[in-house]
Amino acid sequence: MTTELGLVLGLLAAAVVMFALGRPRMDAVALIMLVALPFTGVVTVPETLAGFADPNIILIAALFVIGEGLVRTGVAQGLGDWLARRAGTSEPRLIALLMLVAGGIGAFMSSTGVVAIFIPIVLRIARRAAIPAGRLMMPLSMAALISGMLTLVATAPNLVVHAELMRRGHEGFGFFDFTPFGLPILALAVIYMILARRLLGPGQAQADPQRRPLSGWVEEYDLAGRERRLRLLPGSPLAGQRLDTADLRGSAGINIIAIERPGRFRPALVRPTAATVLQAGDVLFLDLQSGGFDVAGFARSHGLQEVPLTGRYFHDASQEIGMAEVMIPATSRMIGQTVTGLRFRSRYGLAVIGMKHGSIPVAGPVTGERLRAGDTLLTVGPWRAIRRLQEERRDLLLLDLPAEFDDAVPARSRAPMAVGVLVLVIALMVTGAVPNVLAALIGCLLLGLAGCIDMTAAYRSIHWQSLILIVGMLPFSIALDRTGGIEIAAGALVGLAGDAGPRLMLAMIFVATAVLGLFISNTATAVLMAPVALAIAEGLGASPYPFAMTVALAASAAFMTPVSSPVNTLVVGPGGYGFGDFLRLGVPFTIITLGVAVLLVPVLLPF
Repeated sequence: MTTELGLVLGLLAAAVVMFALGRPRMDAVALIMLVALPFTGVVTVPETLAGFADPNIILIAALFVIGEGLVRTGVAQGLGDWLARRAGTSEPRLIALLMLVAGGIGAFMSSTGVVAIFIPIVLRIARRAAIPAGRLMMPLSMAALISGMLTLVATAPNLVVHAELMRRGHEGFGFFDFTPFGLPILALAVIYMILARRLLGPGQAQADPQRRPLSGWVEEYDLAGRERRLRLLPGSPLAGQRLDTADLRGSAGINIIAIERPGRFRPALVRPTAATVLQAGDVLFLDLQSGGFDVAGFARSHGLQEVPLTGRYFHDASQEIGMAEVMIPATSRMIGQTVTGLRFRSRYGLAVIGMKHGSIPVAGPVTGERLRAGDTLLTVGPWRAIRRLQEERRDLLLLDLPAEFDDAVPARSRAPMAVGVLVLVIALMVTGAVPNVLAALIGCLLLGLAGCIDMTAAYRSIHWQSLILIVGMLPFSIALDRTGGIEIAAGALVGLAGDAGPRLMLAMIFVATAVLGLFISNTATAVLMAPVALAIAEGLGASPYPFAMTVALAASAAFMTPVSSPVNTLVVGPGGYGFGDFLRLGVPFTIITLGVAVLLVPVLLPF
């Protein structure tokens, strides 16, 4: 062993130990390696930093943005809602649908993002169906990991293996080359989890207790008794009038919170302003400041029809209408003034429907009540207006948001555009009309132009830790190649396999990759194992594709520990899992995946 190889292996061993201990965090370890590797003299500084210009790194970042576009437009959440409706209370059907939907979405966006989206959805479904959350979180994480076996862009290890093939002069994998392997594994995983679900602990994690649902505020402020919905019938004298002309607040004490206007596909929420013109068919969402108001008489005299309103309405409309509790600080310029005098709705786009002096709710009309320091206001209106409250510091302090705030979709009306952009990106990648990275960047630009995502959300959606991890580990493949480390590792594996043939060699590569993945991330595992597998293929005089595919499949088969992948880590808390739960279910299914890979890969990708 040369001195240079010893130094490189020493750094690699140090990185593996730090990854296994979790200290420091993974991206910090990668940065340490970026700084340390040039001092070995094996790689230069430009070579060490070349990963930042790698097209696959840009592609991964762009895919994070596209995935966020699907989240912000409600496409991913809509699939989750469909899942809840179709599954009902049947646990096997729920597991099957959950895994198929999560796997399908994960084929086109980050598997970590898929799990983050589905955790609150699964918790709600579990509560509704009286199923322990621990029975559903493990199937979710397993499906998300297997989604990485479905398409080229589904997970970073696939792109790492693809890039290594191209670096060695091969064509690389096509977009759907992974699908024939991933689909049967996903089908087996569904059957496996349905049969093995009872091995999971019965405990169920609780939802975040710090945020109450909208229905809780409805009950606390008695809104179900005060709020009304009235539809303008054809011929109503209010039709065609501006709100400032109608003056419903001054004449009848009616506070219009929102206007639901019929649309082509679904009602649109119109923010009420002085210049808003009422139309026949509009549904007025009202807050009655006076408890003795004659709603029926007012409706008859103004050509209106009362529409039933229950606490459930706030849940159904939670994608459009939200609530927030705000406090008047001692430095506020609002102290001593009234909500009406402040023109609160014109200023903030929100209606004040409840007030507390300290902990005592104000009975009766609140819009004329003088504001005091420490008062709490309950506001209602569009989520976009509530989000702007987070920037307010002097006159209002945002105290609390309902649980539905985390699930609200900022650009729901643009969902068709997001789906269209996704279809276009996939078509460009499948046909090869443009390079994959360019197709993804085109998709990002189109999502921005269509209003599906803004620049702030785009930058925030990128998982920079994963990108730094890949960039920091890539130079190791160059360093190990130059110092002969890859040949030594390949020779060791070949020596262990003896004369058993290439199929057993695939099994050994799979096992080595899976075992290494117990200690470091699957992305780093792919970075280290891909050149070893290709060196073995070259030494055997075989095609590199079955060996590269085996590394990719094994890297995604990170089922055995909660630290093998961020996907597993995310479900530990909500599922109430321990280390043994992953071992008990993950090890058998890893063996099943190994069997599928060894049997199927040589058939579809001959040696």
